[in-house]
Amino acid sequence: MKHALTVTDTKEQILNVAERQFAEKGFAGTTLRGVIREAGVNIAAVHYHFGSKEELYVAVVRRVAKQMVPAQLQHLGKYENLKQPPSVENIMEAFFAPPLRMISQMGEAGMIRAQFVGRCRGEPLPIQQLADREFDESQQRFLDILQRAFPDQTRLQLKWKLDLAIAILIRTLNQVGQSDNLIGGNSSEEVEIAIERLVKFVSQGMKA
Repeated sequence: MKHALTVTDTKEQILNVAERQFAEKGFAGTTLRGVIREAGVNIAAVHYHFGSKEELYVAVVRRVAKQMVPAQLQHLGKYENLKQPPSVENIMEAFFAPPLRMISQMGEAGMIRAQFVGRCRGEPLPIQQLADREFDESQQRFLDILQRAFPDQTRLQLKWKLDLAIAILIRTLNQVGQSDNLIGGNSSEEVEIAIERLVKFVSQGMKA
């Protein structure tokens, strides 16, 4: 006998479908009608849980951030209270390692997640800002510790460099599993090698 979806199941189903459609079609190309059709729910369920397409988009971003950001900040926390400024290599490892490990362990869902994160950065500015707000705490913490590591650089300089690091992370996430790119497979060994290379490359840029 097929059981009806619970409230939690329904919400997760909507989020899963919405994430894939936003990843594939972007914000403008995704419609609530398309989401409810694929999710097998009615429009009332979407309005009950999220209210609008914009709120649904923010909910998807928030779910991604809640899975990605705490892992980064937990890693970063090992260095924040040290008396001496941490090395930029340690900071960049805390930045790159958690999301790359997470995505690589998620299988097909990880590919969708990576594509969605990439789409967020390519949306028109008002939509991009909706996503940026969910990651703001993480970025400020990384900027704070980078400022300790590079006291002679301005906050603006470090923000610009961190933004480039974010772009590199997103580019790498989008290419996970592609045979001719940095992470050609999902093995832990390949992921760790990629993390090491990214940390070394970006750290040199941070020092420049």
